Amino acid sequence: MKISGIKFIILFLVSAFAFQFISNSILGPEVRLFPANGEWFPGTGSPIAWKGTLAIIVYPVKFILIGPLSFLGKDPDPAPLVLVVAFAVYWTAMALMLYYLLKKISIRKK
Repeated sequence: MKISGIKFIILFLVSAFAFQFISNSILGPEVRLFPANGEWFPGTGSPIAWKGTLAIIVYPVKFILIGPLSFLGKDPDPAPLVLVVAFAVYWTAMALMLYYLLKKISIRKK
C-alpha cells in the first residue's frame, strides 16, 4: 500500500461525510448532513420507486457508517458539533482498522 495512514484516514473521513451528506440530500426531504428529525435511513419507505431502490442499495453502507451511533440523533437539541465529532472519532477508528487490514493483505501478497 503506497498511501500513508494519515492520508488514508483523512480521505476516509472526507468520503464518509460526503456520502452521508449526498445520500441524505438525495433521499431525504431536506439538504442536511444529519437529519433533523432523527430519520437516519431516509427513503426506505418512499412511494417514489427510484428513491426506494436507491435506499435499499445504500442501506448496508449507511448501517455500517452510522448504525452504531444512531442513538445520538434521538436528542432533540444536541450540543453543537457533537454529532460531527462523535462520527469523526468513530470513522477514524474504522479507518484505522481498515488501513491495518489492507496493509496486512498487501504484505501477504508480496
